[in-house]
Amino acid sequence: MTQYTNADPAELAKFSDLAHRWWDTESEFKPLHQINPLRLGWIDGIAGLAGKSVLDVGCGGGILSDSMARRGARVMGIDLSTKALKVAQLHALEAATPDVTFQEISAEALAAERAASFDVVTCMEMLEHVPEPGSVVQACRDLVKPGGWVFFSTINRNSKAFLLAILGAEYVLNMLPRGTHEYAKLIRPAELAAYCREAALEPFEAKGLEFNPLTGRYRIGSNVSVNYMLAARRA
Repeated sequence: MTQYTNADPAELAKFSDLAHRWWDTESEFKPLHQINPLRLGWIDGIAGLAGKSVLDVGCGGGILSDSMARRGARVMGIDLSTKALKVAQLHALEAATPDVTFQEISAEALAAERAASFDVVTCMEMLEHVPEPGSVVQACRDLVKPGGWVFFSTINRNSKAFLLAILGAEYVLNMLPRGTHEYAKLIRPAELAAYCREAALEPFEAKGLEFNPLTGRYRIGSNVSVNYMLAARRA
C-alpha cells in the first residue's frame, strides 16, 4: 500500500522550479529575506534559541534554518522538495553554517520516528500550501517536547488579504510569482487556533507582518488581517 503524503505535487513543483533562486535577495524570495529578521527576532524572543534543538518544517532553501542556527540553535530543516533541500545544503556548506542539517521527509513521517524530540518547532509559510493543514499542526505538536514552543505563519483569508497578498503582491507589484497562493487555501487566525487546540497546543501570541509599499519595508505588529504568525505551546 502506498503511504499517503500530505503534500500537493503541484505546489512542490512550483517551488522546485524556483529552487535555484532561494538565496537571491532580489528574486521571488525577496519578501522572505525581508521578513526573516522580524520573524527570527520574534521566535528568539519567546523561545530563546541558543542551545535549543529546533526543527524547521517546510524549510525550503533554508533561510530561517540558517538564521536560527546562527543564533546558537541546533537546527534540522525538513522539506519534500529535493531541489530546495539541495540548495539549502549547498548554502550551509558554502556559508559554513554551524549545527544545521537537512532531510527530505514529511512532518508526519518524522513525528512517527522522533516524537517529542525538539525544544522548538517552526512551520512558516507552509500551511496554506498543503491539502490538510491540521495534520501538519498535529505533527508539529507531536514533534515538540512537553513545554516546548511551536511557531506558525500563514495568510489570513478575507477580502483584504486577497487584495494585498494575492492581487497586489502577485499581479500588481510582482513581488511573488503569479499563482503562488490560492485564496481558498488561506487560513483564518481562528481556524489556525482551532487546529492548535485540537492538537493539544495552547495558542500564546499572534502577530501580524505588514508591508508598506511606499517604503518597501515590513514591520511586525498586532494587525493579523493579512500575513500573521502564531506561537503556541505544548503543555
